[in-house]
Amino acid sequence: MKVCYPGSFDPITNGHLDIIERAARMFDEVIVLIMRNPRKNCTFSEEQRVAMIQKVIDAHGLINVSVKVGKGLTVNYAASLGCQGILRGIRAISDYEFELQQATANLSLNQNVETLLLIARPEYSFLSSSMVKEIAMNGGDVSGLLPDVLVAEITEGMKTL
Repeated sequence: MKVCYPGSFDPITNGHLDIIERAARMFDEVIVLIMRNPRKNCTFSEEQRVAMIQKVIDAHGLINVSVKVGKGLTVNYAASLGCQGILRGIRAISDYEFELQQATANLSLNQNVETLLLIARPEYSFLSSSMVKEIAMNGGDVSGLLPDVLVAEITEGMKTL
């Protein structure tokens, strides 16, 4: 089964990485899908995010994981890639409520693409890209929150903002 894991990944966190690694063990192919969202102001460019994710994929030996950039409706783009599932991570009840609405809408648009929910590990249930950026912008230590191969890059990148 081929699935995609959509998001902005601005930047990818250890919570994202945990979902990706777990999915890589369960599915034949996992596509980390950076979706263009004109309503979202991203700190890192699409090219930077693709490079960061690829660096993490390579460092962790995730041979059945790739990264792509998409636009439009996620369910349509997932179908165009041949994905049978859209993978989403759930940290809290509020995530579940949002994801339930999205999954229901997606199912009405395409009944051949299922939404699959993975529960965040407790140690990542508080973690978000926004939080990591806030900590880094204010000189805090982001090690343990980001994949090791990105800590220096993100820390330096946030100093320039």
